[in-house]
Amino acid sequence: MDDFKNLENASVDDLKAIAKGQADIASKVGDHLIAHLSLLKGDFGGFPIDRYDHCIQAATRAFNDNRSAEYVVCALFHDIGDTLAPYNHAEVVAEMLRPFIDDRHYFIVQRHGVFQGYYFWGKLGLDRNARDQYRDSPYYDATVEFCEKYDSPSFDKDYPNLPIETFRPLIDEVLKSPKQASVYTAIFNKA
Repeated sequence: MDDFKNLENASVDDLKAIAKGQADIASKVGDHLIAHLSLLKGDFGGFPIDRYDHCIQAATRAFNDNRSAEYVVCALFHDIGDTLAPYNHAEVVAEMLRPFIDDRHYFIVQRHGVFQGYYFWGKLGLDRNARDQYRDSPYYDATVEFCEKYDSPSFDKDYPNLPIETFRPLIDEVLKSPKQASVYTAIFNKA
């Protein structure tokens, strides 16, 4: 390997080493998401349970309803952007999951914040029907259902959450390979 200071000067061997390193990082996305989810432990943000338990509870509810692995994984990670990007957490996590999920699940995660507002924004003087701007979306009803069944009711201190280990096989299944190819997929395949 050469000691380059600019990618333009990197050799083919350098680039192969980089591709191998990046592929190695990409293979650990599940671990990284779980680690970030763990950062939500103890972060109550005014809620009756911490954000970690809220995410686990949403995923537990979806799992208990026999939702698909992709759906459960989306429920599990739907709020992990809260601490990193409190003003656009839904969009951030949707982009993180984008390579691995279909359009329907992407829309649900990306827009759940606005749809969740239906349950409380009116009490704060905001438009509780802001979600209606998406009424023409084929994923509108699915996002309403996600918030109604899994997001909004998942603040229950007494709900029997499943342990994170329950979700690991689903996480591995969903994140094993991207559904959405990108230039990065091509680079990682060169490793």
